Amino acid sequence: MRSPSARGLRIAIVASRFHAELTEDLLRGARELLTECGVGSRGTKVFRCPGSFELPQVAERLARSKRWDAIVCLGVVIRGETPHFEYVAAEAARGIQDVALRWGLPVAFGVLTTDTERQARARAGGRLGNKGRSAALAAVEMALLFKKI
Repeated sequence: MRSPSARGLRIAIVASRFHAELTEDLLRGARELLTECGVGSRGTKVFRCPGSFELPQVAERLARSKRWDAIVCLGVVIRGETPHFEYVAAEAARGIQDVALRWGLPVAFGVLTTDTERQARARAGGRLGNKGRSAALAAVEMALLFKKI
């Protein structure tokens, strides 16, 4: 499939620093896709936050600025021995969707929620693709659709 042309779009990427190696792989995939779509470095800016729980907070600020055509949220939450996983994964998903609906702006969910690190690696550029790339593509497609509506 050919990447859609997204020249002129402004895309913000919010990337968690937790599980940094995996998140960097997601970020690489997102940047590659945006480059293929014609969104140059001038049309993209990366914002870092501590973890996936904080992604919606940054997305909210970015949406409020009205400077972006879409936002891509990238992070990794891996199940551990405590219920921490359920809280973080659910609140990140809910918060990201809340921002999208509140501001009428595409906010893509590029957060891996896996049971193991191995599963995360497979989805961060491994044998199952790159969720960062998929999230960036969703953001571009939605931004282009919103411009038509």
